Amino acid sequence: MITERLELREFRPADLEHLYRLDSDPRVMRYIGDGSVLTRASVAEALARVTKYYRNYPGLGVWSAEERDGHAFIGWFCLKYVPKTVEVEVGYRLLPDAWGRGYATEGARALLRHGFADLGVARIIGLTHPDNLASQRVLAKAGLRDAGWGRYYGRDLRLFAVSRGESVE
Repeated sequence: MITERLELREFRPADLEHLYRLDSDPRVMRYIGDGSVLTRASVAEALARVTKYYRNYPGLGVWSAEERDGHAFIGWFCLKYVPKTVEVEVGYRLLPDAWGRGYATEGARALLRHGFADLGVARIIGLTHPDNLASQRVLAKAGLRDAGWGRYYGRDLRLFAVSRGESVE
């Protein structure tokens, strides 16, 4: 998937070092789970799961994100089922050097369009830690509306949502 400035592609085993650099950065992991950085082994396990997702859920997944100019790895974007639900979630995790440059909004908008136009998804949600105001702003700029709170991943999170047919710009 190509946007104005990004190229999103399926992850490959060779992407392990990029993912480890992302998931071992405390700034990146601050609002994820309990805030702990991941080990190389846990990143390798996650990468193995991610690469199976494309086959098991066609059109959904987690995609490596690179800048189109220079192909520098900046993070990932996802459009996937939230575990133990039928909800489809848009998400992202970016390296700090990519923060504040509009990449998160650009990638999220592209995945919303893909989910609605190509996959026919009825509703897409976004979830954030209650204190992650930057990510909440991204979801709002991408076109999701604040829907209050929801219980996902075993915790209370801020819930944003948009349905097919609502304006996504």
